[in-house]
Amino acid sequence: MDNNNSIIRGYIGTYTHGKSKGIYTFIFDLNSGAIQDIALGAELQNPTYTVIDNENKYLYSVIKSPEEKDLESNGVAAFAINSDNGRLSLINFETLIGKSPCHVSLDKNSKYLFSANYHEGTVAIFPITDEGSIAIPTEVVKHTGSGPNKERQEAPHVHFTALSPDERFLLAVDLGTDRIEAYDFNFQSGKLQHNPSLSISLPGGSGPRHLAFHPNGRYIYVLTELSCEIVLLEYDSNKYSINALQTISALPENFKGENTGAAIRITPDGRFLYASNRGDNSLAAFSINQENGELTLIGFYSTLGDGPRDFNIDPTGKFIIAANEKSSSVVVYSIDQENGSLKTISDPIEVPNPVSVEFLHLIEEE
Repeated sequence: MDNNNSIIRGYIGTYTHGKSKGIYTFIFDLNSGAIQDIALGAELQNPTYTVIDNENKYLYSVIKSPEEKDLESNGVAAFAINSDNGRLSLINFETLIGKSPCHVSLDKNSKYLFSANYHEGTVAIFPITDEGSIAIPTEVVKHTGSGPNKERQEAPHVHFTALSPDERFLLAVDLGTDRIEAYDFNFQSGKLQHNPSLSISLPGGSGPRHLAFHPNGRYIYVLTELSCEIVLLEYDSNKYSINALQTISALPENFKGENTGAAIRITPDGRFLYASNRGDNSLAAFSINQENGELTLIGFYSTLGDGPRDFNIDPTGKFIIAANEKSSSVVVYSIDQENGSLKTISDPIEVPNPVSVEFLHLIEEE
């Protein structure tokens, strides 16, 4: 966080098959929603997804190579964040044999980095040292199985991992098998134990991609990539149960083209949920019933570009930045605090091949 508490720094992960050189950083005005001072934060290949520790000291990134034989470029990387200018200094990276991961996440105290590997169908656990560097993995779990969509579900495709809010379990979203696999996680050993009672199958061919936990910890919202739906699940860690409560389309009723669901986010107050559509090129907005978690459609909002692969909500819950990968732009929306509707407050802002957006965390000054 900058000294001026009305602005915050953000980072944009990208594909570098176009003009992009790596991870970009920017300044974001928390009052106006203006993006300023977009600059290259670190140069590296295909840092599509990033995650930042809660103290804003370190950023962790997927690293990829367009040439899969170049195995040394495939893995995860750790960077130190320069608090003055936002530049990133490489600390180290760790690689695994095979194609590279697609998503990374952290536990609350940044002791472990969790990676999801779409191509390999694996989940990997990397310990993090006190100096922020990444150690060799303590565990790599490979999924098995397939789904009915022969083109997209011929094998497991782990697209997302995250710890449950109580950090007792790691949930791995597998597009290829239409399943969410749950694992007991041991913080001492860094090992996973599959928990079949908490794992759940989703409808065949739906292709789950990402999920978001409600701030109350009771509800999980899963966005499916192939069927373009949001599935509401009720989570009960004491009973070892996850139960489906609702399924709702993330697309307009009259949409006829090809579309894939991409990202899903919930506002910090837990009142509104948003999902991105690649094809319709829109953000779908929903209100969340605070009594039962059910979703009600608010509307659909154009991303003014092509291929909104991911987006994020700023820490105050007032703005959204959407990343149009194919048209190389980001767009800013304001969130109506009463009804959750969106209003575009910027023209498309040029950023080469953007994929994901991360903000530094708001840290209260003592």
